[in-house]
Amino acid sequence: MAEKTRLSIFEKYLTLWVLLCIGAGIVLGKLAPEVAVKLDAFTVYQVSIPMAICLFFMMYPIMVKIDFAEVVKAAKTPKPVALTLFVNWAIKPFTMYLIASFFLGYLFKKFLPGMEVIKSGQEVELWRSYISGAILLGVAPCTAMVLMWGSLAKGNEGLTLVMVAINSLTMLMLYAPLGGFLLGVNAMPIPWQTILLSVLTYVALPLIAGYFSRKWLIKFKGREWFNTRFLQWLTPVSIIALLSTLVLLFSFKGEIILKYPLTIVWIAIPLFVQTIFIFFLGYGAALLLRLPYQDAAPAAMIGASNHFEVAIATSTMLFGLSSGASLATVVGVLIEVPVMLMLVSLCRKTCHIFRGCNLDLPQCKQKSVILKT
Repeated sequence: MAEKTRLSIFEKYLTLWVLLCIGAGIVLGKLAPEVAVKLDAFTVYQVSIPMAICLFFMMYPIMVKIDFAEVVKAAKTPKPVALTLFVNWAIKPFTMYLIASFFLGYLFKKFLPGMEVIKSGQEVELWRSYISGAILLGVAPCTAMVLMWGSLAKGNEGLTLVMVAINSLTMLMLYAPLGGFLLGVNAMPIPWQTILLSVLTYVALPLIAGYFSRKWLIKFKGREWFNTRFLQWLTPVSIIALLSTLVLLFSFKGEIILKYPLTIVWIAIPLFVQTIFIFFLGYGAALLLRLPYQDAAPAAMIGASNHFEVAIATSTMLFGLSSGASLATVVGVLIEVPVMLMLVSLCRKTCHIFRGCNLDLPQCKQKSVILKT
């Protein structure tokens, strides 16, 4: 497949769709504010049923693509797998908290509007809510779009699948305790039961459904039909569900965005800084570990990008659609595609500094000639 066709129209222009959803949500909030409120009020045990449906269909198409049989191959390439696990779970959540706290809790604090009432009925400072959204992004390494980023960077796609599978399983164990701990450090209410329920609802349930439906479909319809027909039909479902969620979210946040239009900029800056920092940390570590480029690129990408679907789902369930935390997770979506495409380009331009680089690129060919002479 030609490289320029690898991103679907939904994925390639995701930032544009998010911007359109911001506009649609603001208009909806002005013209029919009761619509989103009534939908969000339809709950069972504090779980919004319309949101749960949307968020499940955000997650399921991602999980069904993962071939967990690939996990057994991790033993053959322990270094990149160990690197991504260390960066994603021992470093990234804590640097996200520190960077977000510095920018949103200190540097930009005076520019951010005052207080809000979250889903539990408690009143919190908005800057703390924005930091909480950043935390939920920081503890959710990407397990979906990273397959695309690794492919565009001409990385090892088999290894990327292995790392995605392992990080998905790790998220089941570490997302709730790490997220709860850092939210507590940020002085936010910690509804542990809700956190655990959100992990079960938005990670475990789609994961299990994806695993068994993938196995069943491949068995009865064949792998070719699964890859060329089923996934092709399913791919837009996740994006459509995401965009529907965003329209609802911005119908609540339209007033504050119109009143404080720079709020999204203030939130985006620490998220951008975190993304760049984690990428260079992983990329530099891969160089020091003497990993080949095809392994180094996806190892750095999976840490730099975020699983924003899980972050949005969790923030919505914990703090509500109208919370600052949910707004912060959406800003993560807004910057994800352009920033990651920039990093893909950087990888391709610097691939020649790694050993084992045999890409069909001018800098790699030049290096090959130098080595031969």
